[in-house]
Order: sequence, then C-alpha cells, then structure tokens
Amino acid sequence: MASSLNIILRRQSNSATTSPDNTPSLSQLISTLIPIGLVALIMTLAFLCLRRTQKRQYSPRTYLSTLRPQERTPPLPSGLFNWLGAFNKIPDSYVLNHQSIDGYLLLRFLKIATTICLVGCLITWPILFPVNATGGNQRTQLDILTYSNVAPGSGNNPRYYAHCFVAWVYLGFIWYMIMRESIYYINLRQAYLLSPLYANRLSSRTVLFSSVPGDYLDEAKLRAVYGKKCKNLWIATDCKALQKLVDERDKAAFKLEGAETKLIKLANKARLKSLKKGGAHHEEAGVGSNADVNGESGSAAARWIQPKDRPTHRLKPIIGKKVDTINWCRAELQRLIPLVEAEQAKHRAGDAKFVSSVFIEFYTQSEAQAAYQTTAHHLPLHMSPRFIGVNPDEVIWKNLRIKWWERILRNAATITFVVVLVIFWAIPVAVVASISNINALTDKVPFLSFILKVPAVILGVIQGLLPSVLLAVLMALLPIILRFMAKEGGMPSLARIELRTQNFYFIFQVIQVFLVTTLASAASAVVTKIISSPMQTPSLLATSLPLASNFYISYFLVQGLTIASGALLQIVGLILFKVLGKFLDSTPRKMYKRFSSLTGLGWGTLFPIYTNLLVIAITYSTIAPLMLGFATIGLWLLYFATRYNLLFVYNANIDTKGLVYPRALQQITVGIYLSIVCMIGLFGVSEAAGPAVLMAVFLVGSILFHVSLNSAIDPLLNTLPQSLEVEEQSLLAVEDGNSSGYTKGRVSNSDATLKNGNDTTHTAGNDLPPPPHKQPNFITKWLFPTKFSDYQTLRRLVPKDFAEIDYAPEVERNAYYNPAVASRTPMLWIPRDEMGVSRQEINHTSKVIPISDELAFFDEKGNLKWDEDERPPIYQEKIYY
Repeated sequence: MASSLNIILRRQSNSATTSPDNTPSLSQLISTLIPIGLVALIMTLAFLCLRRTQKRQYSPRTYLSTLRPQERTPPLPSGLFNWLGAFNKIPDSYVLNHQSIDGYLLLRFLKIATTICLVGCLITWPILFPVNATGGNQRTQLDILTYSNVAPGSGNNPRYYAHCFVAWVYLGFIWYMIMRESIYYINLRQAYLLSPLYANRLSSRTVLFSSVPGDYLDEAKLRAVYGKKCKNLWIATDCKALQKLVDERDKAAFKLEGAETKLIKLANKARLKSLKKGGAHHEEAGVGSNADVNGESGSAAARWIQPKDRPTHRLKPIIGKKVDTINWCRAELQRLIPLVEAEQAKHRAGDAKFVSSVFIEFYTQSEAQAAYQTTAHHLPLHMSPRFIGVNPDEVIWKNLRIKWWERILRNAATITFVVVLVIFWAIPVAVVASISNINALTDKVPFLSFILKVPAVILGVIQGLLPSVLLAVLMALLPIILRFMAKEGGMPSLARIELRTQNFYFIFQVIQVFLVTTLASAASAVVTKIISSPMQTPSLLATSLPLASNFYISYFLVQGLTIASGALLQIVGLILFKVLGKFLDSTPRKMYKRFSSLTGLGWGTLFPIYTNLLVIAITYSTIAPLMLGFATIGLWLLYFATRYNLLFVYNANIDTKGLVYPRALQQITVGIYLSIVCMIGLFGVSEAAGPAVLMAVFLVGSILFHVSLNSAIDPLLNTLPQSLEVEEQSLLAVEDGNSSGYTKGRVSNSDATLKNGNDTTHTAGNDLPPPPHKQPNFITKWLFPTKFSDYQTLRRLVPKDFAEIDYAPEVERNAYYNPAVASRTPMLWIPRDEMGVSRQEINHTSKVIPISDELAFFDEKGNLKWDEDERPPIYQEKIYY
C-alpha cells in the first residue's frame, strides 16, 4: 500500500503542488487509471484461470482434512465465471458461523464503509456539484467540482451555506451509523458470548489476574477469597530453565526425525538406482521381514548405503567432533526426556518460583464475570488489570511476570517510542526515496559520487528498483515493530497485542499516510507548525486539502483495483508455496505444516488501513465530493476480495471477540472531526463567518454526542450484563423443547426453521422461536436498531451445534499451565519405504520416543509424498478453549 502511495505521489507531485491553479487532474486520473487498470485486469484473469487448478491456494477451506466439517466452506463451481452466482448466495454470516466473529465484523465494516460513501454520494452530489461547478473561480477539469472552484473573498456568498448544511446532514448521518453499529455490535457480542457454544468454554469461565502481590500467590488464600465458586486455579511459574530443557529435547527430536528421513531417502535412492541397472531384485524379497525389523539398528539401511553415508553432524561448528546423528540424538533424548518430565512434575506440584499472575477458573460464566468486574485487591494496581476470555494458545507467557510498576514504565516507554516513530517516520522514507535521484543525492553528499561511475544498467537498477524494494521492506517492518512494542508494553495475550497495534497503526496511517502526504511535508515539520501556531491548524489543513484531492482519487483507484486483485491472486504466496515447499520441505512434517497452515490475518494492521481510507473519504466529502464515488468503488472491491478470502482461503488465528470493530468505529470519528476542522478553516480563509460559526456549533454538538455515546456503550464492551442471563436461559429452555420456559410473550414453535450459515434451512425440532417482532422493512430496521437488532434477534445468528464443548480431564488440568509445563514429547513422523528401513528404525527409535511411518511414502520416482486426504499421525485436534 505504501509503495503504491509513493508511486502516485511522485507522479503527481510536480503538478499537484507546484501549479495549483492549473492542475491537469483529468489527465492525471486517466494516466493513473490505464496502467493500474491493465495490471488489475491481468491479475484478475490470472486468478480466474489459476483458481480452477490451484485448489490448495485458492480454496483450501473447502477440503482440508485438518478442518472440521463444520469449519469448511461449500466448494464453488470450477468455471471461469459460473462460480459468481454461488459465491453471492453465501451470506456473510457464514463467516460468523464457521470461522470467527472478527472475520464477520471485518466484512461488515467494509460494507458499512461502502454504504457511508455511497450515501455520501447521494447527499452531496445533487447539491454540491452544481454549487461548486458554478462557483466562478475558473478552475478546470475535475477541480471544477471541488470547493476550490468557489470564488474566495465572497464572505456573504450563500454557496458556503450549502457546504455547511450538507456537512451537517452527511456527518450527522455518519454519527448515527456509528451509534447504530455500536448497538449492533454490543447485541451481537452479548448473543455470541452468552450462547452455550461460548459460555461453556474454558476461557469464558477463566479470569487472568495480573500484578498479583507475593502474599496472594497462594492457592489456599485465593480459594479463601473466591470460595466455592473457584473450580481450578493456575499460579504462573518461572519456566525459563524448563523451557530451555524442552527446547533442547524438541531440537534433538526433530533433528532425529530429519536424520531418519534422510537415511530412508538415501536407501530408497540407492534402491531405485540399483533397479535401473537391473540388479538387486533378489534382495527385495527378504526385506521387511521380522528378522530385518528386529535386527541391529541400521542393518536394513546398510544393504543399500555405506556406513560413511549415514547422516552425521558436528557437536560444534567446524571444530566439533563428528558423530552419527541418529545414534547421538537417541542418546540425547534418553538423557533429556526424564529431565523434562521431572522438572514438569515440580512445576505442577507448585515446587517452583511463582510469578505475579494467576488464572482462576470458575464453575459458570456468570461467576467469572462477577469476579472480573469486582475490584480484587485493596491496593491500587494490584491484581489488576484483569482479563477474561483469554485463550491459552494466545497467552504471552513471559509477560505474566510483569509487576504493576514495571507495567507503567513499559507502557510509557513503548508509547513514547511509537509517537516518536510516527512523527519522524518520514526521515527513513525520505532517505530511501532520495536513492531514486542519484544526481541530486551526490550533489548534496559528494562522497557518494562514485556511484555515478557504475555501468548504466546497474545505475538504472539502483535508481529504479532499489528504492521500491527498500520502501517495501521498510513498510513491511513497520507492523512488526508496532506489534513488538505492543508486546513489550506488557500485553498478556495475542488478542490484546492486536488491539494495541490497531491503535498504533491507525495513528500512523492518519498522520503519515494521510495528513503528512496531504501537507507535503515531514511530520516533524507539521507538528512544529501546529505547536508554534495552534490557531493556524484549520487554515493549514484547509489550504492543503483541496490541492491533494486528485491525488487521493488516484489513491482509491490503486487500492480498489490493484490491491483487491492482488489479494485475490496472492501471487507471492503461490510462488512461495510451490518453490519453497519443493526445496525446503525435506520431511513429512514440514510438508504437512506447509500444506495445512492457512494464511492468518493480523487484525491490528488490517482494520487501520481500511479505517484510514474511510477517514480520507469523510474528510474530503464536502471539499471534493467526487472522491466519495471512487471511495465507494474502491471499498466495495476490497470487500469483494476480502469476502472471498475469508470464505475460502484465510483462517482466523487470533480471536479478539470482535473488539477490533468498536475501535474501528471510534476511529471513524477522526474523519468527522477532521472534516469539521477543515470546513471551519476553509470558511475562515473564505471570510465566511456565518458558515464557520455554524460548523463550530456542530463541532461542539459532535463532541457532546461522542462523549455521551461512549459513556453509554463503554461498560458494555468488555462485560456481560446479568439481565440477559434470564433471557438466555429462556431461549435454552425453548431449544430443549421446554415450552414452559420464560419467553416474554413469544410463542414456542418446535417446527420453526432457522437460516444457517450456508443459506439453507434446517429443522432442528427444538429451534428458537420466531423473533419477538414482525419482519421490518429496510427503513424501519435501519432506524430502530435497539428493536430490530436486539439480543433475541441476533442470537439466531450464533451457530447452535458448531462444536461439542467438552474437555478431557487432562486437557482441563493442563489448560493454563505454561506450554513448557504441559509439553509432551513430540511424535516423530518418517516416510515408509519398501526396503523395511523405516520399520527397523521405528523398532529401535520407539524405545526412546514415539515414532510412526503411517501415511508418508515415496512415489515411483523417489519423491517424498504423504496422503493429503487423511489426518497424519502428528495431527492434533483443535481444542475450543
């Protein structure tokens, strides 16, 4: 995204900034549209063709054996275009029912963003297009439709009132949409978390207490505090030494797996070579007999390879002693496995150093919520912050040791670092961009003049390709840096890291991608100007925004066409899967992991990109309303591509319980405030006192409404109300066929049918009754979300029989132990061969560590394969914590 932004900026900078009175906006638009349109067309055609044959890359969610049947998506027709009809029939709620609430809300956010821009076109275009076009400021081409075409100096010009009241109507509509979607999210979240599928999960009944003082790191004392409600508790321990042992054990295990696989490959290769020469046929008859399997270790392989060809390695690089890898690994595992098990037993028994965090499981979700919402300790910042719904697989275990004072320092340090990074990010970007103009660079930095002496071809690569590659690397590093800062800030889980990253990355997007680009200067300079003359902020923005409107029209074209088509094609992922898999996957385990691992989504860096696009569109809505049309198209194309990938390609590895959505809604308000401030500045520059005062009044009203909205919804974003527990029990009674349950006037209907995620109906016999209201029309449903998007209605979106929530005693006992404490000795997986080598190796290695050769084999050409339609011996069932 940043690379495309930079390309457009360099293309348009000469005319857009140096000649504001004569902007060739239409020609710029066409010159941008043609190349990116061709690129998008080529990528789309490539996707349509490859989708038919590359099933693993473009529709893995339809068939992967590692996914449960209820997690899969129905396959689409294999034609070039006939799949579109079936694709459109799959509702967005399928993502909610079969994947995650975060994915569903991402699609909803893109739909809402598209709707906001489309309604903006309907509101602004009929009024502002004629007002701007007849403004008399002698602008040309696309600029005739912008605010800049209204002649300045006409303070009493009634045209300014048109911009003012259109802004009132449109921005008021956006405020209503934010309020409506906040209500929708709260009701959906409550229905989602209170349903049996989630209320019975271990994470829904477990509270994480951080910064626990030392005298409360005692099981008896904690049980005394929470009484009989406390079912299980896990006091976190310092696992640094244990983790080192586990890492050494696993390293030796996987080294042994690789050596066993290599040994079998070498023997099989020798066998195939011998067969080609027409010999050794007689030897195969006796291979694989019990005598061979029970024979001396390595005797089966010795029939085909020399002892010197067996896998070996050095204990230290270069100078270390060379040893037989298989024999050494077996001996090492015999030493390490008992050590690991003994150390794990100590941690389970509490005979280890405790750290300042405790997980407490309660018998019910209600009891867990009560503990979560209650102040746990009499001293400030002790046993706080508390977290509920933390998945054990998402815990950042090293952050559990952080004390309250350290958390404060870490937060201050990481936030300060991010603020400085965002403000001065323009410096490394400028350095990279300067490489594209070597002549100017060498004039300023003479000692680099030797670069001009290199051959013309190499110089062309330095000026053309190198800046783009470096900029792409730079922008790819940014999310990594921001996530690292969130982690170092003390966040206890991956979900919380994503939420913190969402805030960080949105700030970066607004300041660097939007404001700094608009003002065509470094962030540090902008901040300096604002600090030195804060009263000039509106006029500073106002004078810069209209000049950059055509640039952002091109920007939306790039996002909608190339980014969306690129997301569908995923050419980099396809190449990496095919090429890297062929050269790097040397064992069945590596092949299986590459094949079964679906692309995950980083909510913290994905939402801010789309939110910033909407912020840009809202900011320009009354300044350059034409942009809303391009924003509508661009956002819809992004929605289409994201929808396809969520249904057929992506997997949600991190679950924020939808909390990314209300944050994105709150971030939309930045666009509202920027639009208001810029309109005040424009009216001030145009000496239009009346419209400026009216916009100032609207600003005050917006602030008051925003504060009131947040005070109303904030308590409901992280907690669950007790009032809905009775309602949920009533619905469960109806589901169980108990018509006497409290239904609040609703009639139980055992024959009621529900729409499931696949847009087909099913009669469960004991389904939920119809909603407690008549089917509303579109306008009524939109105007009254508290009635028609209430808990009872949205409860029907939550899947009923998605998975059985039942935990084996061992799973529940080990759930919130550090993975090093619960880690089992891994099972090794090697390929089966026709010579009996694998079976002999299993016979000897299994005495030390579990090992299997099922479902992995060699084809007739000696290529390593595994049965992709079956679950391998190393498969681990997903646990719904």
